[in-house]
Amino acid sequence: MREAASNKQRLYMELGGWSAPNRIVSGITTKNNGVSKSPFTSFNMGLHVGDQEADVIQNRQLLAAEIQFPLANWVLGEQVHGTEIAVIPKEDAGRGSKSLSDSIPSVDGLITNEPGLLLAAFFADCVPLYFFDTNTGWIGMAHAGWRGTVGDMAGKMIAALCSQGTDSANIEAMIGPCISKQKYEVDDRIFRHIPERFREEVLTANGESDKYYLDLQALNRLYLLDAGVKDEHIKTAPFCTYEMPEFYSHRQDQGKTGRMIGFIGMKEEQL
Repeated sequence: MREAASNKQRLYMELGGWSAPNRIVSGITTKNNGVSKSPFTSFNMGLHVGDQEADVIQNRQLLAAEIQFPLANWVLGEQVHGTEIAVIPKEDAGRGSKSLSDSIPSVDGLITNEPGLLLAAFFADCVPLYFFDTNTGWIGMAHAGWRGTVGDMAGKMIAALCSQGTDSANIEAMIGPCISKQKYEVDDRIFRHIPERFREEVLTANGESDKYYLDLQALNRLYLLDAGVKDEHIKTAPFCTYEMPEFYSHRQDQGKTGRMIGFIGMKEEQL
């Protein structure tokens, strides 16, 4: 993680640890150093939350310049809290980067092996999932809220990558910042969706009510291990979006807030 802007406040947090760090750009934005007005102050990346479109596009252009991936090379999905995944060809470059209308429809996961494309997704407490296979050059970006998490988005991303010729034992994964277990209380409705074999590891009963605290990062990790990803290939970012003022939090801000973008891209080879 590094300070990506010259300001004291970070434009984005770099999430690294990849085996080929010089090939990959990956991270998640903060809410600092942008142009959006309250309640989206100030680096909101979401066009779908009621912010001024021109401000959001300007924020995206600031990030594009910082990470050296132009908006014309970004790809964004619609995000419907599901587990559908799209394979992204070079021809999809730019989709969703400046408009909601041309984003990849009805998907929460994106994979590609095209250098120069930036896969991105929106977050404000949900779990960002990043993937990279250094052997084949495939990368992936997924959005996993509680529905996506219990629906095994993590495992389905591995299956999608393996269908393209990767080996789960070679895939590296990063579980990004999200709401922490200490701040994520859920009821029996969500409890029933969690596989019984995982419940003891990811749930803690709230002794003062009939609710539970759910560790979304731990549950995604268990699904990744189930899918054949090696334990040493899984990294978890130790940051809580609810507690850290650098992040937007849907729960902390009671639904009226901006969105961060999580992103991963493979650099084009320099001639």
